[in-house]
Amino acid sequence: MSVADAGALAPARRAPFRSPADAALSAAIAGALAWLAWKVVRWAVLDATWSGDGIEACHARGGACWAFVRDKARLILFGTYPYEEQWRAALATALVIALFAATSVPRLRRPALAWAWLASAGVVVALMRGRGAGLAYVDTSRWGGLPLTLVLATVGLALAFPLGVALALARTSGLFVPRLLATTYVELVRGVPLVTVLFMASVMFPLFLPSGWNLDKLLRAQAGIVLFAAAYLAEVVRGGLQTVARGQLEAAAALGLGYLGTMRFVVLPQALGAVVPPLVNTAIGLFKDTSLVVVIGLLDLTNAAKLAMSDPRWLGAVVEGYVFIGTIYFLFCFTLSKLSRSLERSRAHA
Repeated sequence: MSVADAGALAPARRAPFRSPADAALSAAIAGALAWLAWKVVRWAVLDATWSGDGIEACHARGGACWAFVRDKARLILFGTYPYEEQWRAALATALVIALFAATSVPRLRRPALAWAWLASAGVVVALMRGRGAGLAYVDTSRWGGLPLTLVLATVGLALAFPLGVALALARTSGLFVPRLLATTYVELVRGVPLVTVLFMASVMFPLFLPSGWNLDKLLRAQAGIVLFAAAYLAEVVRGGLQTVARGQLEAAAALGLGYLGTMRFVVLPQALGAVVPPLVNTAIGLFKDTSLVVVIGLLDLTNAAKLAMSDPRWLGAVVEGYVFIGTIYFLFCFTLSKLSRSLERSRAHA
């Protein structure tokens, strides 16, 4: 921190103690926060129960019942995926997490990383589904928990992003028909909730298929998520396109780049770089919205936790279950937020 910054922050540091009333209020707030922190630590750690066969084991101490999480962790994390095959789901999850971690490291963002993401998609499907390399077949209806949430969110974003860019370019083009079609699509999809899109994809879409055709439920949900996310990403990208100065378009035309060259080398790099925060915000929202797939019978992380809470042996261990999955959601969303900051810094130093 520079001397100028320190001087600018000095009034803010003195503000809580500017007068006796401010000092008293600050002390009261600090005391309340300390009391609350002590209550949380006592509930979560000191009085917590870490082992047991049922909720009765937790009643004596009165603290958090982490024995529930310990007993039901595999159900929460992997849903109804076959117990003896859950190592495959764990390996697939670890692979996706490792790729997210690699993406957050600036020096590893190379074309090889993009190929690694593409290759990992096939590996994850092979691990989760089976039918090859001696792996038992597991129908997608048995997929659940964290692997399902990661698949829906990651694949959804990967496929929705190029579609969103195409829609944004169509909405800003000078051609009437593409602009009309893209505008109609974006406004129509953004005008309905994701639950409706998932319901239409699961229930209504099969009615339009030829007789005898049956599209997998997971694929239908994935298609609904892709179409929904693309509409929101299109608006974010369109906002970025409007930040590019018209003079740069004219300069690109003067150089003879053509439309595709102008978009690829001049417009899109600047437009996408300018909207990294809202793009990541959309990604975070989509990651959390995957819990809505319960309306079509899929058991994501949140709904796997609800299933675990319904066990008669653990009735009442609701807070602990939601704290557990809330921590998982927070870690992933926080990682995406840090990735956004890293991309912003990389762009600022470019």
